[in-house]
Amino acid sequence: MDLSQIETNLQNADFQYRLKAISALQDYPTDVAVPLLSRHVQDPEFLVRTFVARELGKQKTSESFAALLQIMKLDNTPNVRAEAANSLSLFGRIAVSHLVQTFARDDHWLVRRSILAALVEMDCPEEVLEVCVIGLAGDDAAVQEASVDALGALVNSRQSQAALSQLLILKDSEFEYIRVRVAYALKNFDASTAKAALAELRNDPDYRVVGAAMEDLIP
Repeated sequence: MDLSQIETNLQNADFQYRLKAISALQDYPTDVAVPLLSRHVQDPEFLVRTFVARELGKQKTSESFAALLQIMKLDNTPNVRAEAANSLSLFGRIAVSHLVQTFARDDHWLVRRSILAALVEMDCPEEVLEVCVIGLAGDDAAVQEASVDALGALVNSRQSQAALSQLLILKDSEFEYIRVRVAYALKNFDASTAKAALAELRNDPDYRVVGAAMEDLIP
């Protein structure tokens, strides 16, 4: 799509045209794409804003970084904020503190799970541990489960012992869905304390926890 057609489509009342125009900008250099994308960070259609956030992540400039921060902080749709968080993570270490701050501020489960997944993929075990603690203190089951899984992912990091300590506390959670995820997470650790905790969970009063703890023992 040539640039004049893109600019025309971006003004079309039918958001489908705007979506196609946003997608077409991936074939253009940063100095062309970013200004046009930035004009639509407040587009009335959330799908368009989602596409904008996705494309901005492919443009590594200070302008696109700033635009993604704006979307992540101010957009009124969780899907869009989550996409902005994913895109921001592509900038690497410079994005980490912003993602942690957003996790603490924005308690929507989709945003938090997106940030958690992104941080796990980055080399920042201290920040992963920090957001896990925040997520577990909240009341959203999906975020709590993802936080337990993330603690298990820290097994080979410099926060391995701290993560295991958290898991050993969580094995006594009153919630069976937490204990299920703890059973899976503990299998990542070779420590004797982890193996002892798993043995306890194989005698849990909830059959789902027992199943998770014994899963690898069943031929």
